[in-house]
Amino acid sequence: MPTLTVRPSGEKPRSHNLYKKVTSIGVGEENDIQVRGEDIQETHALVHFDGKAFNIQAADRHCSVLVNGKKKKKAKLDHKDELLLGNLLITFQLYDEPTVQDDDITAEQLEAYAKLHEFSRELTTVYKVSELLESLMDHVVALTSADKGFLILVEGGDLAIKVARNLKRETIFDAEGHISDSIINKVLRAKVPLIVSDALNDDEFSNSRSVLHLKLCSVMCVPLLDRGTLMGLIYVGNDNVVNLFERKHLGLLSVFAAQASLIVSNAMLVNDLQLRNRELEGKIEEIHFGSIIGNCLPMREVYRKVEKVAAADVTVLIQGETGTGKELIAKELHNRSPRRNGPFITINCGAIPENLLESELFGHVRGAFTGATNTKPGKFQLADGGTLFLDEIGEMPLNLQVKLLRVLQEREVTKVGGTKPDIVDIRVVAATNKDIETAVANGEFREDLLYRINVVALHLPPLRARGDDIVLIATYLIEKYCKEFNVKSKGLSREVAIAMKKYAWPGNIRQLENRLKKAAILSDKAMISPEDLDLIPEVLNPILPLAAAKDEFQRRYINEVLELNNGNRTKTARDLGVDPRTIFRHLEKEADSIDEV
Repeated sequence: MPTLTVRPSGEKPRSHNLYKKVTSIGVGEENDIQVRGEDIQETHALVHFDGKAFNIQAADRHCSVLVNGKKKKKAKLDHKDELLLGNLLITFQLYDEPTVQDDDITAEQLEAYAKLHEFSRELTTVYKVSELLESLMDHVVALTSADKGFLILVEGGDLAIKVARNLKRETIFDAEGHISDSIINKVLRAKVPLIVSDALNDDEFSNSRSVLHLKLCSVMCVPLLDRGTLMGLIYVGNDNVVNLFERKHLGLLSVFAAQASLIVSNAMLVNDLQLRNRELEGKIEEIHFGSIIGNCLPMREVYRKVEKVAAADVTVLIQGETGTGKELIAKELHNRSPRRNGPFITINCGAIPENLLESELFGHVRGAFTGATNTKPGKFQLADGGTLFLDEIGEMPLNLQVKLLRVLQEREVTKVGGTKPDIVDIRVVAATNKDIETAVANGEFREDLLYRINVVALHLPPLRARGDDIVLIATYLIEKYCKEFNVKSKGLSREVAIAMKKYAWPGNIRQLENRLKKAAILSDKAMISPEDLDLIPEVLNPILPLAAAKDEFQRRYINEVLELNNGNRTKTARDLGVDPRTIFRHLEKEADSIDEV
């Protein structure tokens, strides 16, 4: 197995197996391999497996990495390469080398190690399970001097021969006629390896019909186990030579059986994952509403209202927390309306500075203000014949609320600096995450404008109130992001499904999207776990000192507000009432910055 061996001066070497796609090395506790030494940074180097080879690269320009005495920013690693990080020596081994007591290694042993290494390399380059298992059995047959080999699996209580190969690396098509049922049944019952040196003269098997009929000589059989559960077995035989197999062959066959168990268990896991994904995709097809996924009672009520109000040319106010999908609902109102062939124009009233918002909404004429070199239509003119979506309308300044009210009443828009009004034929859909009635009571929003935009109100539930919808949404999104980032498909474990439904999701679907993107890219597992989504375990956490608990809460809370604000650091600092430098310092401490996610 690929290994890094750390060799500190005056200390015993420590070996670390490389089983992850990316392995970090540094003095920090969060690294996969924590080391000590002069001039070694918090995270000093990264070892990355690209599917074919291992590569090492410095974590940043301040980190010195030497490969075989030459300074490198990035280098492909070969067997026995020597790495120098600061003053710390590390050696890389691509594969395990044989260690024997005697000085002389037999040709047979060398061949065995070579074939083990050859097959280990195939594991990283061949992805088709059937091809891997055929290759494995070809190696086994060649190494043991058998003339045939079989890989047999237990499926639903019955035995199924999955691979049957001969010395010529060909498939044996009448496989059932070449194996002994009595020998197989003993291995299945006992779950221990078995060698039968001379089957026709063996006290236990000489009277077996299958042994007599097949005139068997040498047989060796090893069970395939996955954490104690019997999955099947490997069976090899030679019908011409007695006493062919020895204990050393049995040990070697057991190593290949362990490889086969891993391949088969992973294949079964992937198959189960694919079946579950197909079932969930079928459910998603059944319960989607346009581009919106979900079937909980609150969302069904929203869908019912959308279907009724879409055809009526009235103003709609959509209310809900940030990230609940207000724009998607606005699009559905447009797509189901008579205006579906017209434009759908959006503007975020809270994201544009006040001095530019009027121009963005209503347009401007040339020379209206410094920098207005051309006449430009506003969002109202661009939405003519279609729908205008005013997102975060609760953030609109009061002076613009007056002008918006006039436009909604008269259906006429005058550009900034202009005198001639433009008649517009539009439908307005507005949205806010504010308690708009409280804003009216506090004098922050005009009551008459509220009456104008709130002809029909739609209230979107937060993600935490949507029950099983969250699992369907997450299943759809993880599949989408795996395809988008060109990584292997992943599924959701039962543990993560439970954790997702218990988490509050202050950023709602937008927060879920961000965490699933991160999991799709960084997780090396076939099934997403709660840890991959940074969800707090449901078991009791260990009691922390008060200072540490405060630090952990502050770290998690800043991250959640950053997600809520889509990574906007300045807005996060303003919302939390802190200096922006506090947020920048926080991000510097985080191993995975919001920008990288």
